[in-house]
Amino acid sequence: MAQKLNTEIVSCDSRQFYKELNIGVARPSEEELAAVPHHFIACRSVNDPYNVFTYEQEALSCIDRLFMTHENVIAVGGSGLYIEALSNGISILPDPTPELRNELQQKLKNEGVESLASMLKQLDPEYYNQVDLANGVRIQRALEVCIMTGEPYSQIIKQPKQQRPFEIETIVLQRDRDDLRRRIDLRVDQMFKDGLEAEVRNLYGLRHLTPLNTVGYKEFFNLWASEDTNEPCNSANMDNQARNLSAQQIEEVSNAIKLNTWHYAKKQITWFKKKANQSKIITL
Repeated sequence: MAQKLNTEIVSCDSRQFYKELNIGVARPSEEELAAVPHHFIACRSVNDPYNVFTYEQEALSCIDRLFMTHENVIAVGGSGLYIEALSNGISILPDPTPELRNELQQKLKNEGVESLASMLKQLDPEYYNQVDLANGVRIQRALEVCIMTGEPYSQIIKQPKQQRPFEIETIVLQRDRDDLRRRIDLRVDQMFKDGLEAEVRNLYGLRHLTPLNTVGYKEFFNLWASEDTNEPCNSANMDNQARNLSAQQIEEVSNAIKLNTWHYAKKQITWFKKKANQSKIITL
């Protein structure tokens, strides 16, 4: 479509930003990147903190520049929050005090995500009923906003949509669920053939960073966790750990990635269904 419209692509994928992540996030191939100019692909390091607020401003600036020479611009990606930021804006939320963030992080570490979820249920039952209760990062962020503002997070993020100086047409690709599940399995199998295990092994020392809390990476980290001594690991040690994975363990990781990818795909389907009345649906 970008070639037909003689335009460029802006990525809305929250993990393809990072240059260290390739196979596990299905980054476009070198041939695809050469065929059409892409923006926000492999443009940052996982060590360089990035958030949706910064993305919104940078993406809008990029689009403004592109509209100077192009009639259309294509934004592509499956990260709902980043699509929403680009389309309608994201509310400016207050940063927590270092003391509050540290307190919640320690509570998450020592008592588990359930303890934060219990706090959220009291402070914002509406958001509690819609958030992924296994996602400690999102629950913590909602709590930070609730405590800092004294208002429910769910109400603050309902602020009026921002007007954009361009028209937006949303196209949603839809596929039969059985076929989608089959294609997910095939894609994960291909990732392993392409060297996913080696890519994840090389990132093991960075596993504590938020971008690495990602399907395709965290499943390996969970497997290695029982062997982790919490001491800095050098690449040689990780090579030994990876080589010691049995065929059964590799299959275990592969199945976990397939299942977690499917769960994520279902969340995407749910999110896009909410946007269906604003979208053009194309069934593949």
